[in-house]
Amino acid sequence: MISRIDATEKAKDLIDKLAKQHGDLMFYQAGGCCEGTQPQCFKKDEYYLRYKDVCIGTINGYEFWVDKDLFEYWKHAHFEIDVSDAIGAGGFSLEVPLGKTFKINYRIFSPDELENLKPLKFNL
Repeated sequence: MISRIDATEKAKDLIDKLAKQHGDLMFYQAGGCCEGTQPQCFKKDEYYLRYKDVCIGTINGYEFWVDKDLFEYWKHAHFEIDVSDAIGAGGFSLEVPLGKTFKINYRIFSPDELENLKPLKFNL
């Protein structure tokens, strides 16, 4: 089965560092402006999901949730979480105090990949 989300080694290393510092994590990608334009990392259960938000998979064992409306737009795309060595638009994500910002690289799935995607999880 094809994963909808992966991470660069740089992102995985940062996630491990954040988990050692904060414990279990979760990610959320919103569809709005400002903070919603980049993935946010929170302590697990410290962000309240909206009805029908979508978990597209896990990174290092931590769930990556996407706003239901944003998912509709990007449902044909693979997400790759990466890191920039700069502070992005927001300040609520756990990596910001380290001078880092998570970002997403997208690519469109091939027709064969679309037929073999891992199942989704919905917040109901």
